[in-house]
Amino acid sequence: MSTIHPKITEVLTHTFKVPAAEIRPDSTMDSLEMDSLAVAEFAVLIREAVGGDGDFDRLPKGATLADITRFIDAAADGGAQAGGEAPMSNAR
Repeated sequence: MSTIHPKITEVLTHTFKVPAAEIRPDSTMDSLEMDSLAVAEFAVLIREAVGGDGDFDRLPKGATLADITRFIDAAADGGAQAGGEAPMSNAR
């Protein structure tokens, strides 16, 4: 299990008041009712928390929390995966 998932949960529950029961790997920012400003703030807070350089603009709009976790893990690992990008699911 990723070490970033608890941080994502903490930021979403404490900063954005998302109920913990709604934070699932298949949740998207839209399904959590996060508008574009909240998503931008979330990206800044997560980037600060993990110290990564991840460019969240590369994530597709429908990215799930599992996709975001893989993306952050890949960025924290220095982009060790091919092309420096985490694989994204096609689910929307």
